[in-house]
Amino acid sequence: MVDTSRLGADRDAPTDGSEESQLRPRSLDDFVGQRELRERLGIILEAARGREQAADHLLFAGPPGLGKTTLAGIVATELGAHLHITSGPAIERAGDLASILTKLEAGDVLFIDEIHRLPRVVEEVLYPAMEDLQLDVLLGKGPAARSIRFDLEPFTMVGATTRTGLITGPLRDRFGFAFRLDYYDDEDLQRIVTRTAGVLDVTIDDAGAQEIARRSRGTPRIANRLLRRVRDFAEVRQHGPIDQETAADGLAVFGIDELGLDKVDRILLSNLCERFGGGPVGLSTLAISVGEQTETVEEVVEPFLIQQGLLIRTARGRVATAAAWQHIGLAPPAHAGVAPEVSTLFD
Repeated sequence: MVDTSRLGADRDAPTDGSEESQLRPRSLDDFVGQRELRERLGIILEAARGREQAADHLLFAGPPGLGKTTLAGIVATELGAHLHITSGPAIERAGDLASILTKLEAGDVLFIDEIHRLPRVVEEVLYPAMEDLQLDVLLGKGPAARSIRFDLEPFTMVGATTRTGLITGPLRDRFGFAFRLDYYDDEDLQRIVTRTAGVLDVTIDDAGAQEIARRSRGTPRIANRLLRRVRDFAEVRQHGPIDQETAADGLAVFGIDELGLDKVDRILLSNLCERFGGGPVGLSTLAISVGEQTETVEEVVEPFLIQQGLLIRTARGRVATAAAWQHIGLAPPAHAGVAPEVSTLFD
């Protein structure tokens, strides 16, 4: 049974003293955006409260910075339960997971970030824990080894992942509901910027909040970070409230252009267009040209450029679109944005 007497206390107490944690909403009513997710999650949590039971296991998937960790905290708060936080890479052995599970009280919420990085041996221990509230522990080695089964208190598992495809089928099937978080539109991001400004006691008008929101790459974490940098700029250079001009000037100082591209993004596009004629260019070559790891370019830099229609991934490499040439101030050639034909053995 969930101890609902703790609901009010947990709702008002921040998880730690950091500024980032103070910005996190602690209830579904305060959470901005993701309308369908909020509606469905609200039904699940309200039903669990009505039955005085732990909620079903939940999986939150999506790119970094969209609110997966925040939602885990909201689940615990709405259920009036304690939140226990860990991550997939931190659980190296089955014994580590057993230690965590046996300490859970009835109704507690266990949040595992980057759950797709759980070792396979740990993941297999998790199956009976999630499904049957049973924990199998192997004592000893060799012929003298024996298995002991422990009963666990009812709990809610909340998993978060940025790589849904890396989660195994058996683990994914044990979650009662999987939610996909989408990038935010400018209107929702403007509301987030305005709310954050209120928490930080920063004076900002609608135009200033809109300017920050539209350069935030659809991500609340980036929106909050840009607001803090514009706040610093306004305090040092402007000494006044944040309007559209102040926001634009502050973002320019910190290297964020009109599309939300930063220095690395622009260098990548410049190298692709100026050094390599717009492509196609291999990933490793492009990564070396900007001084980054291939994983960073592929997973961090390229997705936003592709979403903005500035870059195309082809079988022969990366290709700059006409919009990319125009964004860096160059006239696009006739072949810009045209994927090269791939020859085959039968041509």
